Amino acid sequence: MARTKERPVLTAGVAGKPVVAIVGRPNVGKSTLFNRLIGGRQAIVEDIAGTTRDRLYGEAELGRASFVVIDTGGLEPAAEEGYPALIRRQVETALAEADVVLFLVDVASGCTATDEEIAQHLRRAEKPVLLLANKADNDTRRQAAAEFYELALGDPIPVSAYHDIGLGELRDRLEELLPPAAAGEDVETLRLAIVGRPNVGKSALVNAVLGQERVLVSAEPGTTRDAVDTPFDYGGKRLVLIDTAGIRRRGRVARGIEKYSVLRAEQALERADIGLLVLDSSEGLAAQDLHIAGYVADAHKGLIVVANKWDLLEDTEESREAFARSVLRRLRFAPWAPLAFVSAKTGLNIEGLLDLALEVGETRGQRVPTGELNALVQKVVAEHRPPSKGRRALRILYVTQAEVRPPTFVFFVSEASLLHFSYQRYLENALRRAFGFEGTAIRLVFRSRGGE
Repeated sequence: MARTKERPVLTAGVAGKPVVAIVGRPNVGKSTLFNRLIGGRQAIVEDIAGTTRDRLYGEAELGRASFVVIDTGGLEPAAEEGYPALIRRQVETALAEADVVLFLVDVASGCTATDEEIAQHLRRAEKPVLLLANKADNDTRRQAAAEFYELALGDPIPVSAYHDIGLGELRDRLEELLPPAAAGEDVETLRLAIVGRPNVGKSALVNAVLGQERVLVSAEPGTTRDAVDTPFDYGGKRLVLIDTAGIRRRGRVARGIEKYSVLRAEQALERADIGLLVLDSSEGLAAQDLHIAGYVADAHKGLIVVANKWDLLEDTEESREAFARSVLRRLRFAPWAPLAFVSAKTGLNIEGLLDLALEVGETRGQRVPTGELNALVQKVVAEHRPPSKGRRALRILYVTQAEVRPPTFVFFVSEASLLHFSYQRYLENALRRAFGFEGTAIRLVFRSRGGE
């Protein structure tokens, strides 16, 4: 794979839209507000402090205000080590990107020393701040919001993210503060879901691609919980990296947060174009890796096998070929998946991986002219006739490509029930030999004459 000198360009949220960051101490309801604003359940919500760790981006519409909203982890300003310190750096990055900050406090527990520390930090940031007194779901709590005047950040706005209370005033204030969204054309986006077992280096790969600490990295399995989307530009194209939680075997998935993390990972793959299956090169292809690859193939996505931590092994042509043979020997159901050797730690071949992803993205959009398609099918059928049952023989009457992403081919046949799986694989292999489609699953649909 060729290397390119171009580095990825990180673009917060969606190009042209202002950015709003939600900050606050742990467990005040930031993720609930984030989900309310984007109109979905992208962030995991639990009554456990520290559930959110990375920055999460989403698109929000509130009245005439259209913006990108960032959910952040619970901020502990004085933290110097462990997850709290890593989260603090994530929050600081979000603040740097933001046009407006939503400072969320908990009216039920009152003003705390941590709230006061965060308020001081926000005043130094010199960004417009809206102070939201969350969980104000009755008259007593709404009146108690006055306590937060002592933070010297303006009028507290009583809200309840869970019950959708007070968002009208928030909308009005945001419309006053936010710059207008820049007009622009919709840009086609290639979505790359980084999937794999826990602790194989998925988050480190995200950070290596983007050239910054976009997501938390720790030797402890399970650091990533939400599916973290990061848009960026590369090679003149708009891409989105989706970092996901490590997918364990179902019997080993703990109840609670980890269960929802794995569910988010599977949902992220469904909305992606390509799955980047990250392996630990020193461990090779494990049984769970095969399960994940099978999920990608069954969803008819693109698939690139990423051999991470290659810096730990001897990098020779012979070692690469041996590793590739061992992977291909076990990945027989997806021999079309290319293999990329990278090191998130050293940056080895990161640009090559992105170039390969762009090539696979283009392949998924490839169209084959109908005339060429039918000429090929007539040729391969003449070379190897379809199987028959008694006097009934399958006849292929006509073929057309119905869709792209994934490439979908519709075969109109005499009787689809006569088709054997092995012959379907024969036709798929013929299409791949003639037209490529490296790196992506393709879909073959067989319809009986008359639509049966």
